[in-house]
Amino acid sequence: MSTNDHTSQTSEPDPLRYWSLAVIAIAQLMIVLDASVVIVALPSAQHALHISVANRQWVMSAYTLAFGSLLLLGGRIADYLGRRRMFVIGLIGFGAASAVGGLAQNEAMLFGARAVQGAFAAVMAPASLSLLTVTFTEAKERARAFGVYGAVAGGGAAIGLVLGGILTQFASWRWTLLINVPIAIGAAIAAVRFIRESKAEVRHSYDIPGASAVTLGLFLLVYGFTTAGTDGWGATETVVLLAGAVLALAAFVAIELRVAHPLLPLRVVLDRNRGGSFLASLLVGSALLGTFLFLTYFLQKVLGYSALKTGFAFLPFSGGIILGAGVSSGLLPRIGPRPLMVGGLTLAAAGLLVFTQLGVHSSYAGGVLPPELLVSFGMGLTFVPMSSTALIGVDHQDAGVASALVNATQQVGGALGTALLNTVAATATASYLASHIHEVNVAAVHGYTTAFSLSAALMILAAITAALFIRAKRDQVVEAEQLAVGGEPVSVTS
Repeated sequence: MSTNDHTSQTSEPDPLRYWSLAVIAIAQLMIVLDASVVIVALPSAQHALHISVANRQWVMSAYTLAFGSLLLLGGRIADYLGRRRMFVIGLIGFGAASAVGGLAQNEAMLFGARAVQGAFAAVMAPASLSLLTVTFTEAKERARAFGVYGAVAGGGAAIGLVLGGILTQFASWRWTLLINVPIAIGAAIAAVRFIRESKAEVRHSYDIPGASAVTLGLFLLVYGFTTAGTDGWGATETVVLLAGAVLALAAFVAIELRVAHPLLPLRVVLDRNRGGSFLASLLVGSALLGTFLFLTYFLQKVLGYSALKTGFAFLPFSGGIILGAGVSSGLLPRIGPRPLMVGGLTLAAAGLLVFTQLGVHSSYAGGVLPPELLVSFGMGLTFVPMSSTALIGVDHQDAGVASALVNATQQVGGALGTALLNTVAATATASYLASHIHEVNVAAVHGYTTAFSLSAALMILAAITAALFIRAKRDQVVEAEQLAVGGEPVSVTS
């Protein structure tokens, strides 16, 4: 958003601004939480709806794929049609989709509801970010508001894992979705009461062709990965789907080069530092979400943990991220982003490699907890400089796109990685069972550890990417942080 933005605000600060922050924080928590809340509940949902091993990843991928691929378009819609209006519509739509998912009678109904949830989240998230920038106009207050927003975003995933365990244990897996309904309704009513409307005064095109091409390409890619798990990588359907994905994504690039107001200005990603940050973010997303999935199945199916105990077993992951982020925030202005990103990603890769040593007789304390802490601390070190480098050297008009891309790449990476890792794990399990018919648990663990090996490879690739591309200096990081939370408000569109 630039000076071509109008709101109802006066020169005085909005007296209801902290109520607005509370509403926005609740909505952001719901969005982030929903990406992880179903993970612990997934074994129960899979059993109840008879979802196959190959298709189970769609419970997560449908949400993250829709969210990530539509995020930039959602931001533009919110800017033009009114941020509060679209924030409220996003809440209502998200709540309705959650109700459908919670009442799903088959896998198609659940997958479809999760995709619709992601689509409405793609409108809600950028609208909430823009509402913060126009509501908090004083630099220190805005920094404080963004701190609350960031803390909610960072802690939401862990809260989701614990909440998913509690709801599944004491109610039903369905309540991991149904709980969103009263929260969304309450937040929508509060938003109308406490949040002022704002919108961009100058409107450009929505770039529907670009949005359609990238969404189709990513869907075909995920679907192709899933099909490979059942039909094989050389099957005609798999090859056709993956080839279609390549063509659609190539068409997206061609469209973005031609249109006057592209959804994703390629200048944003072609900068060395920013491009390296976005690529690393994509690879991290690909490696991490699948890790949560396979750890959940290992804890529940192999160690015999309840859903509740599984949720709490993930709590140290939050502690590691908080500790790592604290260390990283203190070191970033002194040593710059590259050492922190390379070091953090390397630590996370080491932790994932330790996960490959899990066996049917491994314990939580000896086999799961140490690598869990390694991965989480490494991610804490990484996330802070990764977000900062995404804004280095970017123009004010592109700052919103650059900010949104960090979130979008992680969501898209999560969808792609979960589909790929699930296919690899299912194939490895089936191959092992073919020669060890009665060793079901051993075969399952073999599938999980094979997936962990691929996750580690993706994380190592992210570390190499950071080492090769990130060249930013300490003073550039400070400038980027000032652009993110100070000065002129920025939008999530160009």
